[in-house]
Amino acid sequence: MEFFNDLVQYGYLRNAFLAAILSGVACGLVGTYIVSRRRVFLAGGITHASFGGLGLAFWLGTDPIAGATLFAVLAALGIEWAGDRIRLREDSAIGIIWSVGMALGALFMSLRPGYTSGDLAAYLFGSIVTVTRGDIAALAVLTTVLVAGAALWLRPIMYVAFDRDFARSRGIPTTLVSYLMAAMMALAIVLSIRIMGIVLLISLVTMPVAIANTLTRSFRRIALAAPAIAVAGNLAGLVLSYRWEVPPGTAVIFALTVGLIAVKLLPLHPKPKAAA
Repeated sequence: MEFFNDLVQYGYLRNAFLAAILSGVACGLVGTYIVSRRRVFLAGGITHASFGGLGLAFWLGTDPIAGATLFAVLAALGIEWAGDRIRLREDSAIGIIWSVGMALGALFMSLRPGYTSGDLAAYLFGSIVTVTRGDIAALAVLTTVLVAGAALWLRPIMYVAFDRDFARSRGIPTTLVSYLMAAMMALAIVLSIRIMGIVLLISLVTMPVAIANTLTRSFRRIALAAPAIAVAGNLAGLVLSYRWEVPPGTAVIFALTVGLIAVKLLPLHPKPKAAA
């Protein structure tokens, strides 16, 4: 009850509460696409590439999230472009961008006067006190776009996720869909950094989908269940973080891990069938 009493009193806690809900929905939706297309490593590459933008923003004295967003979107689009245009293996492109982004971030941070490792703790592991109203507004816009997109174009997205050749034969602009989803993925990841942190964020786009996929094989049902599971994990982690004063990203991972173990121990699991 203490958490909910403080939720009414403290604005920063309300901001974190709303961010947990919105980021859960956003990451659950893009996570469904990422996992279905077997591109979990891409999410990790984008997340760590954004570290370069954080470092650059700190060095220039500008908004860190804006810098991270720029690097994340460019990294996501660059990986798509590299796979389509120069025939570079996707895992190689991700590994290169991952390492270059981290190296740039470390370089810029070392060049910043008065740099200490504590400056990045909130971005590496998450911090509920750093969530701003601007973050809430950006997450609200992104979540609205993702929900509307899923409601209107879920089937074409599903086709692209599972079989791009089949999607192309149905007249679906697979390249456009891939680039748009890459950009949405990057935005969802970056805007959730303050809650989960760079190091732990990949779990928020994968574990809710893994839990949902244990219960159903339907793409549509996973797309509905994963955001709900992500929101539940975020809120549980937020309460635990506030109660025990641990980084929220850590608490969210533990909450989702408990959920995943619980559903894996269920005696009945859905039989494999074609996604619909």
